[in-house]
Amino acid sequence: MKKMKINGHGHLLPEPYEIPKFMRDKKLFFIDDDKKFMRQGDWSRPITDSSFFFDEKLAWMDKYSIDHAVMLNLSQLYCNGWSKKDTYDAIRWQNDFNQSVQQRKPDKFTCGFVVQPLYLEDSLKEIDRCVNQLKMNLLCLPSHFLNKYGEWVSVVDDSILPIFELANQYKLALEIHPYDGQKMVNLKDVYWRFHLIWMMAQTADTLHLYTLKGFVNKYPNIRTCFAHGCMLGQANYGRRLQGYDGRPDLFEEAIDPRSSLGHKNLFFDTLVHDSYTLQLLKRRVGSSQIVAGLDDPYPLGEMEGVANSYPGRVIDFALEADILKQDEADKIWYDNVLRWLGKTKI
Repeated sequence: MKKMKINGHGHLLPEPYEIPKFMRDKKLFFIDDDKKFMRQGDWSRPITDSSFFFDEKLAWMDKYSIDHAVMLNLSQLYCNGWSKKDTYDAIRWQNDFNQSVQQRKPDKFTCGFVVQPLYLEDSLKEIDRCVNQLKMNLLCLPSHFLNKYGEWVSVVDDSILPIFELANQYKLALEIHPYDGQKMVNLKDVYWRFHLIWMMAQTADTLHLYTLKGFVNKYPNIRTCFAHGCMLGQANYGRRLQGYDGRPDLFEEAIDPRSSLGHKNLFFDTLVHDSYTLQLLKRRVGSSQIVAGLDDPYPLGEMEGVANSYPGRVIDFALEADILKQDEADKIWYDNVLRWLGKTKI
């Protein structure tokens, strides 16, 4: 029998006409009518593939035999630094859009919803709305957010524990994804350094706190996936242990990071770009905790036309190099994604 393939990390843009007028008027986020650029304030990014959009995404999935896909929120709509009203309006629209995608093609799409932790009361109400009214069970959170004191903090912060408590109550899947590195780090934005280096550091930082605070056991009903394999978090594991063991005075009341390694509720996607990094990920956490993730259709995702890349490349190369067995690869594409999502089937 043909094994089903689920992509656990994808993105989808609305059509230009689906974006509310207030978003364009305030330059919060919009797309040119010719669909060549997405824009936000003075920032713009080229739309590099037609599969950013609904119908073309379906055709792209069919071409590469991807049976189902998890669509995360747009990182541009984490709303860090936005006013309360703009955040409320934009996030509510983003979640309604994602729900419409899931509703149009439930056999093809599972979609996530997002909240902005700064506005805690609104976040809790939006989680309730998305779970109970929109029937969505995947919460997307930024790795870091801008708090009320103007400080950048990891999303694993005591000030927003009610979000994790409610997610635990609803037994949600959780996606932690980095963004806004250029606002956090005082460096010039050259050679795409914030996407290539600092996004990886952001997820490593949040994994560090997630494990030290023992969230995997504190919230046993949440199944958390870190984007991009949290690859620097894997490479940095030994250094974190050395610090924990060597300076216990700095880790009072912290949980030993070893207790989270390979935990059944902690997942990482395959978007690590080479099979040897995937090998490290497998040796660290076990193949059972890895889910397929393509990060399509961004050029940093597994996209055809970018050198020798194509959807599923890292998994295929890992099979060729005997890093993965076929049964492990099949589970990464299907069973493991289902366990993370809390589903028994698609």
